[in-house]
This record gives sequence, C-alpha cells and structure tokens, in this order.
Amino acid sequence: MRNITRLLFLGLLVSARVSAQSDTATEAPRYHVVKGYLSFIIPWVTINKEKTTTEFQNATTIGFPVGINIYYSKHFGFSYEITPSVMWQKSDGKPGTSKTSNLLFDPGPIFRFAHGFNIIPRLAFETQGRYGFTPVFNKVYCRTRDVDYWFSVSLPARFGNNAPASVGANLQIGFTFN
Repeated sequence: MRNITRLLFLGLLVSARVSAQSDTATEAPRYHVVKGYLSFIIPWVTINKEKTTTEFQNATTIGFPVGINIYYSKHFGFSYEITPSVMWQKSDGKPGTSKTSNLLFDPGPIFRFAHGFNIIPRLAFETQGRYGFTPVFNKVYCRTRDVDYWFSVSLPARFGNNAPASVGANLQIGFTFN
C-alpha cells in the first residue's frame, strides 16, 4: 500500500513539473467561476479517548475526494466535496481484505488568500453515521494553463453513532481543472 501511495504522489509531482507552463499574462477571471477537482486523501492519525490509530498500522484507508468549487470573488468561494473511501485491512497470516468503507459529504466556504493559500472550514456528514467539521488548510503549489496542483492538511473532528469523539490529521493531494 505504501508503494501505491508513493506512486500516486510521485505521479502528481512529475506531471506538475512536466505540465508547467511559462508565466504569461492572463486576463482576470469573471466571477462566478465554477471549477471541478479530483484528489486523494490519506488519514495520518485519528485520536479518541480510547485509542490512537495511525495510517498503515493495521489498515490503510485512502479517500478519493471529488468536488466542485464556485468562486464568487478573488477572496471567497464555496466548495462541495464528496469522498468515497477504500480500506485495505491486514489479516493475521491470511490474505487481507479491501472494501469501500465510507462516503463523506463535506461542503464549506473557501476563504482565499494571496499566493494560493486557502482556508476551508468544512461541515462533515458520513454514511457511517458520524458528523462533525473539518478545518482544511490548502496551498496551490503549481499553476498551469489547464490545471492547478495543490495539497491540503485537514484536521477532522467527528462525533456521533455511539462512538467516542475523535480528532485527526489528513494529507490531501489533488488538482483543479481551470
């Protein structure tokens, strides 16, 4: 699983550098601007009062967020994101199993700042019966004519479904279509 994650990350970095266009003057966008994006997200750690779970410990979960951002101005927008997750679980001496483990809907406003930095305070509604919020800190690291490449660090807080409240940290890497 680590190899898959490394290959995905390496592929994004290589494609970003190969696709990079020279800086040219572009006309200012007219708002409302709608853009779609694809990404993958890896939970680093989840902590609740009973235990701390780290990625790659006994299972590996990767989410595949897809979304639409609607930009109302240079400094504000709104994002609608849906994330299906797949989990691979180790088994003692037996072949591991994989399954779709969750579907997350997490909309939120986008506060846009200089140099491609964004803060997105998202609400969270999971098919596992959990809910909460997720502050997202996002940075565009490469812009091309057709695609913006970015990464995010998110800090999900979840409640409900007779499970202890939890907090976590995730890494998300993706690209937005221009």
